[in-house]
Amino acid sequence: MMTADDVLSVLALLRRADADAWIGGGWGIDALVGEQTRDHRDLDLMHRSDQEPDVVAALAAAGFAETLDQRPVRFVVTDAAGRAIDLHPLVFAADGCATQASFDPGRPFRYPASCFVTGTIAASTVPCLSAAQQVHFHQGYEPTARDLHDMGLLRRTFGIATHFDP
Repeated sequence: MMTADDVLSVLALLRRADADAWIGGGWGIDALVGEQTRDHRDLDLMHRSDQEPDVVAALAAAGFAETLDQRPVRFVVTDAAGRAIDLHPLVFAADGCATQASFDPGRPFRYPASCFVTGTIAASTVPCLSAAQQVHFHQGYEPTARDLHDMGLLRRTFGIATHFDP
C-alpha cells in the first residue's frame, strides 16, 4: 500500500532531483478532494519524458527498481516493501499541453495545459491532474469498485458528469 507519507516522500525526492511530476489515479483524486478516502495500491505519476533519467535515478536511490516496462506508454518501479509507482512519460509542447504514448499508436493520450493543477495530501499542496482530466481517463472500460468510488467523489465534490454511475 502507498500511504500519504509515502506520496509526499516520493514527491520530495523528485523535487530534489528537479524533476516535475503530477499525481493521477486514485491519489490524484484524493488530492483534488483534499483528503484520503480509500487505500491505494500504488501511486500514478505523470512526468516529463525528458526528465526520465533524473526520475529513475532519484527513485533508484530510494530503493525503487523497475518491475514493468511498457515504454513509451508507462513503466512501474517497486521497492522492497512492495510500494509501487506507475510512471507515465509526457512530451510537452511549448504551450504547456502534453501527450503520452498509448498502446494504440494513432491515438496518444492528450493533456491540455489546464489539466495540470494542485491538490492537497496530508495538508501539503501537491501537483496533480484536474478533475476533468481524471474523468477523461476513466472512460471506455468496465469500471472497478475503486473507479466507481473515485468517480462518485468527483461528481459529489465538483458537480461534474462522469461516464458511469457509482
